[in-house]
Amino acid sequence: MNRNATTALVRELMQDFAGLTGLDPAGSCPKRYLWTDAFAVCNYLGLFETTGDATYRELALRLIDQVHHTLGRHRGDEARTGWISGLSLSEGEQHPTAGGLRIGKSLPERGTDEPYDEQREWDRDGQYYHYLTQWMHALDRAGRVTGNPAYIRWACELARTAHSRFTYPPPGGGQKRMYWKMSVDLTRPLVPSMGQHDPLDGFVTYSGLHLTATKVSGLPVQTGLAHEITDMAGICRGVRMVTDDPLGIGGLLCDATKLTLMMSGGGPTHAGLLKSTLDAALTGLDAFTGSGSLELPARNRLAFREFGLSIGLSGIGKMMEWIGKNPDLSVRTDSLDQHIRALREYMPLKERIEGFWLEGKNRKAETWAGHREINTVMLATSLAPDGYLGI
Repeated sequence: MNRNATTALVRELMQDFAGLTGLDPAGSCPKRYLWTDAFAVCNYLGLFETTGDATYRELALRLIDQVHHTLGRHRGDEARTGWISGLSLSEGEQHPTAGGLRIGKSLPERGTDEPYDEQREWDRDGQYYHYLTQWMHALDRAGRVTGNPAYIRWACELARTAHSRFTYPPPGGGQKRMYWKMSVDLTRPLVPSMGQHDPLDGFVTYSGLHLTATKVSGLPVQTGLAHEITDMAGICRGVRMVTDDPLGIGGLLCDATKLTLMMSGGGPTHAGLLKSTLDAALTGLDAFTGSGSLELPARNRLAFREFGLSIGLSGIGKMMEWIGKNPDLSVRTDSLDQHIRALREYMPLKERIEGFWLEGKNRKAETWAGHREINTVMLATSLAPDGYLGI
């Protein structure tokens, strides 16, 4: 597929998403979901940068506003009203991320008197740390593309809130830990276990935000995230990152891409973390390709998880490009070239995944229809990853 055809398809996919969720035309009750919307913001910004059509920039900013006024406020089906931060209506407009952002699940969060049900919890609202980091990144991209520092301030406020509420020192002492899921008001954990890649996501996202805030937007250093970065670096130590889940592997590759871009953009060198991340991705890719998952029919596959991998694989080419333009990166990061060469062997998986889900018959499967919005947006990201794979 040539560049023009790809751009046309991405436009079509993102217009489909806009209509499905009440973004364009604007609906009275828009359907907002934080993970999907974070990728969608990046896609619209990418389309704006690619085509020069300001319509896509406006869609990105309208989506940000909808997310803040929907997921930054309490649900319509519960007694609480207003901003989940507890701020007044006017203060909340100035600080829409100060209390975090809801996931956007179909069911209200579990009450304090309700027993935990693992299956039902997937459909309940609350706050996920790894969704919040995606939104921080989307706001970072919006700030860079538009030059408006308000988006960077909101992202940094969200980072500080999330970090203070999701991280905690164990009662017996030792390294800090993280909760995986918290209540809407961030006062209690709903799932106390730690997400495998949450510390890495936090460290990379904070680092990118800090770079934007202090070196690109020119905000005062104290508005950055130096404390949170140091804290998260400690939580990352000793965390086992290997996974055979395609979405998880893709996340590792995306984080490695962002680490490389930050180094080439004048940020600090995190050679050890980059190597560990690439090692984990390579081990996971070997396990995933040997599992036979990509041989299964569409009814037994989840497209958005596979797109997570294909998006991450897009970053390999970007890492190669940046290393070519910045040869000193290879010197500063021992064995980086070797890792990239090994990863190149897996790049054909990207086209294989995209090709499978571009077939109309495969998009008729319930596994596609049941997750249509997230599948649509992440397919668009996979086809045109530049909007997302930046800092």
